[in-house]
Amino acid sequence: MLDDRKLKVLYAIISSYITNGEPIGSRTISKKYNLGVSSATIRNEMSDLEELGYLNKPYTSAGRIPSDKAYRLYVDTLMKNIRSDIDSREKAEIKNNLMKEVMEIDQLIQNSAKILSKITNYTSIAITPQINQSTLKHIQLIPIDNNEILIIIVNDSGIVRNTIFKMEENISEEQLTAISNFLNSKLKGLTLDKVSREIDTVMLKELYDFRNVVGNIIPIINQSLDEIEDVEIFADGMMNIFNFPEYKDIAKAKTLLSFIEDKDLMVGILLKDFYNDIEITIGDENSYDELKDCSLITATYKFDGNTVGKIGVIGPTRMDYINTINAVNLLSLNISEILDKYFQK
Repeated sequence: MLDDRKLKVLYAIISSYITNGEPIGSRTISKKYNLGVSSATIRNEMSDLEELGYLNKPYTSAGRIPSDKAYRLYVDTLMKNIRSDIDSREKAEIKNNLMKEVMEIDQLIQNSAKILSKITNYTSIAITPQINQSTLKHIQLIPIDNNEILIIIVNDSGIVRNTIFKMEENISEEQLTAISNFLNSKLKGLTLDKVSREIDTVMLKELYDFRNVVGNIIPIINQSLDEIEDVEIFADGMMNIFNFPEYKDIAKAKTLLSFIEDKDLMVGILLKDFYNDIEITIGDENSYDELKDCSLITATYKFDGNTVGKIGVIGPTRMDYINTINAVNLLSLNISEILDKYFQK
């Protein structure tokens, strides 16, 4: 464990680098931070911190910058004592903005990612809920034009799937209403996996008079059910990465953006350690080379007491950890509260 003086010097360097992104020397620390010791003493402490792996020395500068090990110590200390410094007015504004998008869960999560990116100035990411045992609330078949049918499927979690399907033959609104009513009478309240089995084994037989229509619609309904169960990922503030000098190299920035846009990769990262309330990975702690210069902060959100999704940010390792952790945690708590209030069965 570092002694108190080394910690003060290290935290001063971290604070300066988070703010300015420039290496800092002992003389600057002595002038800028009232540590009660000479610049020579600070220089010796910095040398010790470098030997211990907490500081790095860029070859183009006489100053030092924090290492991933330093940020980890800093964050672990923060997590023991962190207090939210987001004022009540801003909290209320965030919640009001989230409440504008409560008709569908997907909209809520996408809006949350947008708000998080705006208040942190980093790239935000979020995944939609994994609710494996959600149940069917409603199916509606609506005629449009030119033999097209709009299929609306809603589950009890508020997730909606709209699909337009073109029929080869004309079918009346009355017939579609009759099919919709029958499907709802048989399928409402069943879990989505049971809905798929029921449709495949029973529906076609019982709706024999509409077999041509139903036979074409069943695959569309099954596909929509699969999409409801599929995890969706939202990212916002992708261009924020260009605001940081670490990514002034356009090729490096584009590599990171391409990585974030890979849904399968990002879902895999977010689902790792899925049930940890707050997860912070710093620099080399990340498994992928594209994230070695980044920190990832995520928080889980819950539905009916169960962890169902995650929201978080990606930014440079010198990110503002205090405000970012507060913001991510606040958004996750608000999502959980809204889900429980508006989407309970």
